[in-house]
Amino acid sequence: MMRLVLVLAFVLATSAAQDEHDHPAPEKLGTESFPTSCKPEVQQEFNRAVALLHSFAYKSAEVAFQSVAKQDPQCAIAHWGIAMTHFHQLWDLPPSPADTSVAQKEITQAAMLEEASDRERGFVHALSLVLKDAATVPYSTRALNYEAAMHELAAANPKDVETRVFYALALISNASPSDKEHRRQKQAADVLEPLYREFPDHPGIAHYLIHACDNQEMASRGLPAARAYANIAPSAPHALHMPSHIFTRLGLWDDSIASNLAARSAAQHQGDIGEQLHAMDYLMYAYLQRGRDQDAAQVIQQLKAMPNLNMRDFKIGYAATAIPIRYIVERQQWSDAEKVVNPPETAQPHVVAIAVWARGLGFARNGHAREADKESETLRQIEDRLRASGNNYWATQVDIVRREVMAWSAQAANKPDEAATILRSAADDEDGIEKLPVTPGPIIPAREQLGELLLEQGNPAVASKAFETALVNAPGRRGAQRGASLAAHSH
Repeated sequence: MMRLVLVLAFVLATSAAQDEHDHPAPEKLGTESFPTSCKPEVQQEFNRAVALLHSFAYKSAEVAFQSVAKQDPQCAIAHWGIAMTHFHQLWDLPPSPADTSVAQKEITQAAMLEEASDRERGFVHALSLVLKDAATVPYSTRALNYEAAMHELAAANPKDVETRVFYALALISNASPSDKEHRRQKQAADVLEPLYREFPDHPGIAHYLIHACDNQEMASRGLPAARAYANIAPSAPHALHMPSHIFTRLGLWDDSIASNLAARSAAQHQGDIGEQLHAMDYLMYAYLQRGRDQDAAQVIQQLKAMPNLNMRDFKIGYAATAIPIRYIVERQQWSDAEKVVNPPETAQPHVVAIAVWARGLGFARNGHAREADKESETLRQIEDRLRASGNNYWATQVDIVRREVMAWSAQAANKPDEAATILRSAADDEDGIEKLPVTPGPIIPAREQLGELLLEQGNPAVASKAFETALVNAPGRRGAQRGASLAAHSH
């Protein structure tokens, strides 16, 4: 089949007050080609829907796929597309029962329609493996089954771009946070990089290359895609934001600020609250590293002007909770940290843990060990809840921040050796786990805190080594740079 190349563009609606000769800028989502067996007249809109999907514009993509399905009721792959908008592979995993239910209905409909190619049936079958037996089979098993099916589909269609791109995304999605060799990320990058050279305007290729390289080892490898993605799909807020994942890893704060200012504005214009807050969280992080505290304070004011946030949504809840806490804790406003209030009960437990941690740290750094110990006990209870629910990643993260509070509490109680031992164990564990894409990084890395603790204990030589490691893990962090300078002048 001749490759259909779509440079996606449509004219936005104009108001009656505009001159009839005004022509708004066209939508630009990249160059996308996903050949189908559906009616030729829906091919262009289907390509647009896939381009939106590749830039995680899930709601807009769902509307576009639904339009294709309405225009061509026999288009099985359109129902696959609708289902895929409920499978957020790098965000909300496992899919919620509600998302699973909607996706299962669509994938069942897709499987019933007979006018589909073998390749299209392969996409449908692969996604069905994620959705089948969701109540009884662990998500990790279903996700690996999906990855294996996408690998087979890509092998069976070696000249097809989309099968390889979605296979690479499956690899990234299944990468273990504890694998510091980044084996799946490297596999994905090896799939994507040759495609990127051949199809430099494809939105998914650049996007997933950034995600594959969103770790300290591979960040430089992802910089070309990071520099390009915002220009490939500037109409997608997530495409404007994503480069900052690499910029953050490399300490390129001014680039990160520019990226997230553009993403925040676009997301606000499109009414995408989750993406707007995600950009604001990264923006807050970058402002603080550049010492632009007044600009950082403005981000908090903008957050306060966003009422009735859906804190059940992890992307929203995490950013809305973390943004003001980053400002307080990075600036060591410990009395303000003591007064941090928990997010609403609708927030997920690992989001609540951020507030509990900030309070505990505030109490401990102000010398109130007893109050800090109460907060660490609350963190232990949250950790137990997360482990009981099978959420081991966030349970481990909560365990790390609990030990941070315990360490500073021990220091406040005049137990320096115990404090250093506990905080070193937390730093070792944190260094062994990759962050998830929802966050630019720990609010204060444990290794950086260890350097601060050792400085406070009058041990600048060992503190200097801690700060050196912290800056390898997170280049350009202001607190670690400041600590390293103090340690050097204290020898």
